[in-house]
Amino acid sequence: MTKADIVDQIAEAIGLTKTDTAAVVEGFLTSVVSALQKGEHIEIRGFGTFKVVTRASRTGRNPKTGEVVRIPERPVPVFKPSRELRSGVEGEDA
Repeated sequence: MTKADIVDQIAEAIGLTKTDTAAVVEGFLTSVVSALQKGEHIEIRGFGTFKVVTRASRTGRNPKTGEVVRIPERPVPVFKPSRELRSGVEGEDA
């Protein structure tokens, strides 16, 4: 499913134009990205949480040369689904 598909479904469900719906979806995504860049934790009840965690440094290997390289620690965004979302995907009642 693409962002355009999401916009289409929301526009059809609530009766807004696709242009207005696209602006709302884009605004939501921009807000999420902005909050994550600031290191904030985002919780959407019944859906899940977004946060940034620091992935530890580790040793890797260049697949072309076989050379051992050090991969530094870095921040990465993670998503943890809520219990309700996991149950819904598994086909159980929440």
